[in-house]
Amino acid sequence: MSGQIRVLIVDDDALVRAGLTMLLAGVDDIEVVGEAANGSEVEHAVAEYQPDVVLMDIRMPGMDGLAATEVVRGRDRSPEVIVLTTYDTDDHVLRALRAGASGFLLKDTPPADIVRAIRAVVAGEPILSPTVTRQLIGHVTGSDGGARRRRAREQLDRLTEREREVAVAIGRGKSNAEIGRDLYMSLATVKAHVSRLLEKLKFNNRVQIALLAHDAGEA
Repeated sequence: MSGQIRVLIVDDDALVRAGLTMLLAGVDDIEVVGEAANGSEVEHAVAEYQPDVVLMDIRMPGMDGLAATEVVRGRDRSPEVIVLTTYDTDDHVLRALRAGASGFLLKDTPPADIVRAIRAVVAGEPILSPTVTRQLIGHVTGSDGGARRRRAREQLDRLTEREREVAVAIGRGKSNAEIGRDLYMSLATVKAHVSRLLEKLKFNNRVQIALLAHDAGEA
């Protein structure tokens, strides 16, 4: 992407917002264009500031970051969302990822890693490793686990055999190059399958495909 990356910071703690703003102020290709103190302010702020990335706190009074993420990702040409949390086992993080967030950052993440994460999601790369995905899923035992598995399997059943193989490979943390090698496809073909998966499943990013494969018990 050309030009600066526009970032909106959403957190109910003014000190956190100020700290993130100062951290990013010295980065040439990133500009903090606005702030919001509550999830209920996010939709208006996104419309006003047109950010490329939203750094979204999860736990806020009123509308929390989960609901705000769903609102943001439901927009046309929506910005990427990186959720901010104190604990990597927070069940809200997993729910935010299902809603379309591109990944999450712990609030004590080193500044250089925050900058890398912002650049990564703008480049279309989720910032969530398969190991962390499995760790999150392992810590969350929702009461609707059986129903979620059935729904996930029904979604996978709508795919072609090849699309399903690609979805499962994504769930196992494979890169496009690894998928192409394992399934004997060109890189361009893999990318085409991933695009079709996102369109067919009405997903925003690869993280949601990976979570679907995990929910279905395929990865």
